[in-house]
Amino acid sequence: MIVRTMNPSSSRPNALIHETSPYLLQHAHNPVAWHPWGPEALEKAKRENKPILLSIGYSACHWCHVMAHESFEDTASAQVMNELFVNIKVDREERPDLDRIYQTAHQMLAQRPGGWPLTMFLTPDDHTPFFGGTYFPKEPRYGMPAFTDLCRRVAAYYREHRDEVTQQNAAVRENFRRLSAGEPPAGVQITTGVLAKARAEIAGQFEPKHGGFGQAPKFPHPTTIERLLRHWADSAQRGQPDEEALHMARFSLHAMAAGGIYDQLGGGFCRYSVDDYWMIPHFEKMLYDNGQLLALYADAALATGDSVFRRIAIETAEWAMRDMQSPAGGYYSALDADSEGEEGKFYVWTPDSVRAILTADEYNIFAPVYGLDRPPNFENHAWNLHVFQAPQTVAERLGLDTTQASALLASACAKLLAARATRVRPGRDDKVLASWNGLMIKGMARAGRLLGRAGFIVSAERAFDFIRAQMWKDDRLLSSYRDGRAHLNAYLDDYVFLIDAGLELLQARWRDGDLAFLIDLAETVLDHFEDKTGGGFFFTSDDHERLIHRPKPTSDEAIPSGNGIAAQVLLRLGHLLGASHYLNAAHNALAVLYRDIERYPSMHNALLVAVEEYLHPTQTIVLRGDTAALPAWQARCTQYYAPRRLVLAIPEDAKELPGMLAQRTSKEGVTAYVCTGHACEAPVTSLDALEATLSDSEAVRIRE
Repeated sequence: MIVRTMNPSSSRPNALIHETSPYLLQHAHNPVAWHPWGPEALEKAKRENKPILLSIGYSACHWCHVMAHESFEDTASAQVMNELFVNIKVDREERPDLDRIYQTAHQMLAQRPGGWPLTMFLTPDDHTPFFGGTYFPKEPRYGMPAFTDLCRRVAAYYREHRDEVTQQNAAVRENFRRLSAGEPPAGVQITTGVLAKARAEIAGQFEPKHGGFGQAPKFPHPTTIERLLRHWADSAQRGQPDEEALHMARFSLHAMAAGGIYDQLGGGFCRYSVDDYWMIPHFEKMLYDNGQLLALYADAALATGDSVFRRIAIETAEWAMRDMQSPAGGYYSALDADSEGEEGKFYVWTPDSVRAILTADEYNIFAPVYGLDRPPNFENHAWNLHVFQAPQTVAERLGLDTTQASALLASACAKLLAARATRVRPGRDDKVLASWNGLMIKGMARAGRLLGRAGFIVSAERAFDFIRAQMWKDDRLLSSYRDGRAHLNAYLDDYVFLIDAGLELLQARWRDGDLAFLIDLAETVLDHFEDKTGGGFFFTSDDHERLIHRPKPTSDEAIPSGNGIAAQVLLRLGHLLGASHYLNAAHNALAVLYRDIERYPSMHNALLVAVEEYLHPTQTIVLRGDTAALPAWQARCTQYYAPRRLVLAIPEDAKELPGMLAQRTSKEGVTAYVCTGHACEAPVTSLDALEATLSDSEAVRIRE
């Protein structure tokens, strides 16, 4: 276990010392009298009539560390904070409900997006924010006041202008009420128009010179690239392949794979690039980014046959198993951007340090490929590895054939990775989050299935089993686990991401009991998260702590929209099981959220997948038969890219199959049951007979 610790400034711990979150524990010895969010701190604020200073961050956040070092470890700053406020520290990864609410409030008050660290000042009686910002420096700079000066001014304003604060708070709460309101308009028509509009919007966002979408800072946007691949597949099936959509996806994936945002030695992606070139990342590595990108690169490898995409998927999966999977099976949350107090220090090199490790032949090809023959591209005259020249170009110049060049680069990378392993590693946030594990389980299972890597499927299965054993208690899911303790009422994302992961894992291998667990999860979503009146799903359950707002997330952020994934999995489960209540719940969600989707479709890619599969239902293929014969049939069903296909290979001795699956029996050898939506074809008992049905719903892979 590697956990970053702050420089302790107080020998006496504060109230965070009993928490499990690595981020909160980093602040447990601050001189600030921090409290975790909970009844004790909230009642203290109300009793003493002190405003709440709410600080939200996470363990891998660079500017969170900066503000902590400057202010929270400083005794004088802490004295001001303790005198004027009740100070509450929140890990946004454990409490995404609070983060969503107060990020939205920051947008309302400041008229601009927030970020982390988020610094909000709340009234003590109803916890409504009346002022806020993000990072504040210890001394005046960047056009911002000193943090302690700001604290004094905010506290004085609260004391001296209570009526104005009350009026503003009423306006904030009214805005939240309006966000919560909403019923589907009468006669709403869900059409393919939003899919075409999203395609046009994405084209306008595409950056044609360096790939990706928009300008720096550049984020990977996996749901956007998935939309492009699915759009291309749909157009190809109709005989009019949208080559531009495919180009935008492929070009962006290649640019990220060659960039410094990708760890060229160890695999895995950093959070984002600070420049337009994907060269210099913000070095934190998040599980949720890598889970999504793993699935995406595996899909792209299948869709295009591109060996680069296959390599990136395999390396990312191997990184996740090596650095992010606990011995018990669950995946850890994040790696810090910093080590030894410096961002990126673990990852960067100098030419001399590389020469000392490699042979002359290895260095001669490695240096020009990764830019060591150019001026430094990072701080302190260091180099962050970025593919500046194609290996084959450098090999030709050096008179090497492809085999020689590949061998030299492979040995160079292996030596440097081994040398890097001896450095002081970045801190690791080793809590296990159900939602983020769902994303990685899905990515690992899909990569294992599509790329023929059984070890990836085993890794996904271990994580899935860990969540079920340790975080499913009394028929409810818990959100966070660390040091033997699972806690916090789970959120919508925890449930639906895990259902999505479980469906992917079932496609990789059948196991009795797993589908029943997914049904339990889905029923809990309907019982405790569905808006029975308006449709759609709230982020928090009906028995969750009462907060100032109960959000219903629609747009994708760093992770897909919970409502989008909920609608997707309910549609798939509904058609698989013949369960109309799942289909109805998905329809109601799309209907109530359709105005948001229409307004800006490209912000709602997860919901657009559900729209697509609502209008063009998934092709569900159930294979029943002898265990030894099933793999050949299963392999043919996954030979080409078919994103609207769900394939389950169920052995003939499987027990207690739910819903319509109980009727899917084996007649002779292997029997395939193929349904599209509510329409099912006659059972098929030969691969030749299945071939025509499959080819009609596939995007034929491009040959390099």
